Amino acid sequence: MATSSPTPAGAPLVYEGVSKSYRTHFWQRPFVSLDGLEMAVHPGEILGLLGPNGAGKTTTIKLALGLLFPDRGEVRLMGRCASEPASRAEVGFLPESPYFPDDLTGRELVEFAGRLHGLESADRRRRAAELLERVGLSEAMDRPLRKYSKGMVQRAGMARALVGHPRFVILDEPMSGLDPIGRREFRDLILGLREEGVTVLFASHVLADAEMLCDRVAILDAGKLLAIRDLGRLERERRVLRWEVEVLGGGEVAGGELIAERGDERLWRLPAEARAQEIVEAVAAGGGTLLSLTPQRETLEDLFLRTLRGSDGDRQS
Repeated sequence: MATSSPTPAGAPLVYEGVSKSYRTHFWQRPFVSLDGLEMAVHPGEILGLLGPNGAGKTTTIKLALGLLFPDRGEVRLMGRCASEPASRAEVGFLPESPYFPDDLTGRELVEFAGRLHGLESADRRRRAAELLERVGLSEAMDRPLRKYSKGMVQRAGMARALVGHPRFVILDEPMSGLDPIGRREFRDLILGLREEGVTVLFASHVLADAEMLCDRVAILDAGKLLAIRDLGRLERERRVLRWEVEVLGGGEVAGGELIAERGDERLWRLPAEARAQEIVEAVAAGGGTLLSLTPQRETLEDLFLRTLRGSDGDRQS
């Protein structure tokens, strides 16, 4: 189980020993959704919440938004108890599958959200137009939501989440239903929020998105926090899984596996245990010219799977 680090000053979201269970039938044992969660979201970061289905990600988010209450422990949002409505005044939220009244237009949806945030009429109109353009809906803002695609509804939901100038944004599977262009635009938008000083927590099943966006990732499984990893540190510490060596001419590369060949160029794969100097010497000994030597390091997916396999071992022991 992951060990907690000191909570930074001004952390927008803090879980202290939080547990949550559900009882589906009164004669059955409660299902444990979260078990002693200790975690803090650091100011100004993008934290990815990762885990398989049933890991506790949605429960974690609902507890932060005051939609659920913990059985034990405390959740603090923006310095207040998460059950207090005032704690959500500077928080934006986009659910995984947003549902809005489909007779509203995109503009009306965002302006209504602005009204709930207390924006004046002129500010609401200006802010709605600005955000709908930012999410790529400027040409569809006066179209009813029932005529929007799933990806367009997701974009409108993002504009709605940002209308109140939030300092902290919570996103649950924010890229669900988006095409490749939309996914890239959303990634740029989320990175732009961080540049503006907005803190972001988002849950995702797509590890590639988390790897491209996050400063840190928290890995949940079966209600337990298994690890929190700094991706900048992971980039420096990633294990070498194998080497790929591109060679011009020459014969065999000792200890290598030939995986591709084009003309006089050959691509060899060598095990992680091989040393760079040994590889260079092996290429030279075979009479070839070294074109490239690339370590293939573990990805976030490798870390994720390795962490989950480790947790399986803990549960079986």
